[in-house]
Amino acid sequence: MLGTVGGTPIVELAKLDPDAGFRVYAKLEAHNPGGSIKDRSALEMLSAAIRGGDVVPGRTVVVESSSGNLGIGMAQACAYLGVRFRCVVDPRTNAQNIAIMRALGAEVEVVTETDPATGEYLPVRKRRVRELLTLLDSAYWPNQYANPGNPLAHRTTMREIAEAVPGGVDYLFCATSSCGTLRGCADFIRDHRLPTTVVAVDAAGSAIFAPPTGPRLIPGHGAAVRPALHRDGMADAVVIVDDVDCVAGCRKLAAREAILAGGSSGAVVAALAAMRERIPDSATCVLILPDRGERYLDTIYDDEWVAEQFGDIAHLWKEPAMEVAPC
Repeated sequence: MLGTVGGTPIVELAKLDPDAGFRVYAKLEAHNPGGSIKDRSALEMLSAAIRGGDVVPGRTVVVESSSGNLGIGMAQACAYLGVRFRCVVDPRTNAQNIAIMRALGAEVEVVTETDPATGEYLPVRKRRVRELLTLLDSAYWPNQYANPGNPLAHRTTMREIAEAVPGGVDYLFCATSSCGTLRGCADFIRDHRLPTTVVAVDAAGSAIFAPPTGPRLIPGHGAAVRPALHRDGMADAVVIVDDVDCVAGCRKLAAREAILAGGSSGAVVAALAAMRERIPDSATCVLILPDRGERYLDTIYDDEWVAEQFGDIAHLWKEPAMEVAPC
């Protein structure tokens, strides 16, 4: 099962923006067995910990903080390798993600308080992880926010992209959260001297590239605290996407390309649109689409929820009405 992590397909998006002069491809990370790009990070971090003796199957308890996808990837890897796993989440974590983790044998704890200083859940989740490390016997924290195995996994992601795209990649669009994907892809690009412009896509209100400005509705991208994996200069450009454009990007991707993807994928689509006038006609762009959309059916893909949160925004993704000549 774990051998199916990685090697995800890449497809051309010919209908997303048919009037654009440049070509667009999508790396479909939903095809990982756990449904997201975080399967790669989870497997790399856990495998390294087992090789190094920090995790012993049957004895060690792995404890991690996650908004959902990393937790699923870790639950899957731990289940297969015989490792007990405890995940700390918060109320913004999708209920389906929690159910999947529990179905894979994970113990899931939901923290309900926010951090007084930031108003966010992440600092509280990380604090609870540290408490569990002292309370549980033989506990180990992979710490996706600082573990070098996280970006290491995504050197492979970028290698797969570079080998699959004809003529090379001019622009890479990558959503940010722990900064593992962004840093790993950027490191591969720099080490191999590829002529690729790296575009980081962050959430409005996130603390990664600017001071946090407010709450975020859509989980999966952005962070309340800048991750330790962040490095200045990883990205050549940064696009900040708000929740409205994130939802619109997801719905546009589904309507035009029949790809049902998660919230951070919508953010990447919105970032491409924001950069449209700066991209030469001869360029080739790659969008990393991190996860699948089934876990957002009650939010992003629910018309009532969208209307309640943002009002009538359907015009942002619906195709123009076609005129039909009378018979």
